Amino acid sequence: MQYRDSANLDSSQVTSSSGMGGKLAIGGVGGLVLVLLAVFLGIDPSVVLGGSSSTPQQTTDTFADCRSGADVAKNRECRFVAYTNSIQAYWAGAVTGYQPTKTHIFTGQVSTACGTATSAVGPFYCPVDRVVYLDTGFFDQLTSRLGAKGGDAAEAYVIAHEYGHHISNLAGVLDRVQRSGIKAGANSPQVKLELQADCYAGVWLANAAKDPKSPIASVTADDVNRAADAARAVGDDRIQEQSTGRVDRESWTHGSAAQRQKWLTTGFSTGDPARCDTFAS
Repeated sequence: MQYRDSANLDSSQVTSSSGMGGKLAIGGVGGLVLVLLAVFLGIDPSVVLGGSSSTPQQTTDTFADCRSGADVAKNRECRFVAYTNSIQAYWAGAVTGYQPTKTHIFTGQVSTACGTATSAVGPFYCPVDRVVYLDTGFFDQLTSRLGAKGGDAAEAYVIAHEYGHHISNLAGVLDRVQRSGIKAGANSPQVKLELQADCYAGVWLANAAKDPKSPIASVTADDVNRAADAARAVGDDRIQEQSTGRVDRESWTHGSAAQRQKWLTTGFSTGDPARCDTFAS
């Protein structure tokens, strides 16, 4: 993924904090499966997030010097500002009444309107405060534990997926899924919501470099392959096979590797969010 040196970066869209690591009440192989299936959480973070925390949370100013696309080469942390700016600029133009939000980068644990999260939860979107939360250490797990190739495009896909939940939230889709009360199953509303977020991520990827003001200058075939590879890596069936050696379709919460790749590819190939109606599929 190439960055446009002349593009302005808005670091106010990305905040950061650090806190002492906490523990979730999850243990053993079953706990590992639950944590891995919580990756890309979008519907009900309270499933794995705890209550309020008394652990101090220190705000950091990691991104203050991220002012242009050229700064990504000087400070790799600036790439998160570039991803976020590009994603939000696209959706602001594509969705009438789009409401900007923030990406919050944390280490250890973080207090959110959905509860207290630790790094073990993985990236998630909290629909209460409408913020995307991410411990960037997850990207090491994506490559070392889940077997993805990684790279900037894979990272951008992860964040774009969470912003896909923001779009579903603004449209009222996320609320309808929550009210359905169905939390798992290969054809469940929750899986369809996650696949919609994958499709929206693909749509953004298709449009990321079209705006001459975008900090993303180009998206190559290798970038698309890396994003698709990341989507496959976090398929429920692949995670279940790696963790337990068996596949249980009735416990799926995010979709199979094939489904996730399919919907990411659908979004990218069409570049049209209207083609992301996974609920009609």
